[in-house]
Amino acid sequence: MHERNDGARLGAAEIGAELGERATLLQFSSAFCQPCRATRRTLAEVAGMVEGVAHVEIDAEDHLDLVRRLEVLRTPTVLVLDADGAIVRRAAGQPRKADVIGALGAAVRD
Repeated sequence: MHERNDGARLGAAEIGAELGERATLLQFSSAFCQPCRATRRTLAEVAGMVEGVAHVEIDAEDHLDLVRRLEVLRTPTVLVLDADGAIVRRAAGQPRKADVIGALGAAVRD
């Protein structure tokens, strides 16, 4: 997962769900995307391990304005948001669990 600090912030209204208290794992998926299923499992598992972290999955086809604005070019794309909804990390493709946990370290401030 690489660092992404372009000043973009996302709120509950934009992603259709509440942000996590400490961080949010935001996943862009599409209907026939095999890696999206594995990514969903990985992110849900990590969110379950770390208190205050939410996993939110968005269907890219239903949110084309957001996809364009955030330059999501493929699914799955995962954005790691801090408590304020700022994008701190992003990855295209299926992330490894260790990378997700590491990226959360940049987002979670105790």
